This record gives sequence, structure tokens and C-alpha cells, in this order.
Amino acid sequence: QVELVESGGGLVQAGGSLTLSCVGSGRTFSSYGTAWFRQAPGKEREFVAGIRWNSDSIHYKTSVKGRFTIARDNDKNTVSLQMNRLQPDDTALYYCAAIPDEMGLPLSKKFYEYWGRGTQVTVSS
Repeated sequence: QVELVESGGGLVQAGGSLTLSCVGSGRTFSSYGTAWFRQAPGKEREFVAGIRWNSDSIHYKTSVKGRFTIARDNDKNTVSLQMNRLQPDDTALYYCAAIPDEMGLPLSKKFYEYWGRGTQVTVSS
């Protein structure tokens, strides 16, 4: 069993930065791949960034490449998402999700086994 708790969301002006944090509990968390998804009102939940347990594979949604950075610290059971040059289109509820590492980092939310409750990011223009 893995429990995920996100934090770090907030209101920021366009061009600003935020860092989201996902803390996982459960002794097996470090063996899970972890991804960030987001969901804007009226839209599907979409993959933003993902990282495998040993950080040897990282993937980003095309529109966030070069602006967002995902990283993990397995000693602290934490996965972070540094978001720079934020744009109004980045406004959404951001979720942390975990997947058994052998499954890789699929883009579809249906493969992810554990989810946090989300943290809201709002970017004003």
C-alpha cells in the first residue's frame, strides 16, 4: 500500500515559478515509478512528467519540456516538480501517481495504481 500527499500549489502570475512536492508513505514507495498528472476544468487528466524509481528514465509532456523538472529523493520518499515560466494554460489540479516500476511510465492514467488528492495550481495572466 502506498499513500501519496501533494503540496506546494498556489496562485502565481504568468512567468512565475512553483515547486510541487509529493511525499509517499509505505516502505515500497521507492520501488515505484512516479508521475505528475494534471486536470483542468472540463478536460481530461493528462500526463505531465514521470520518473522511474532510480531516476534513470524521465519523460515530459511536450509543452512543459524545458520549463518543468521532475526529481526524486528516495531517502525522503519525495518526488518534486519544479515548474518555471508558468503560463495560464498550466492552471489545473496537479496529482501525484505511482505505478509499479516494471510498467514503465505510460501516458494513460488507467495504469497508475495509487493517487494523491491533488494540489491546485492557478496561473494568472
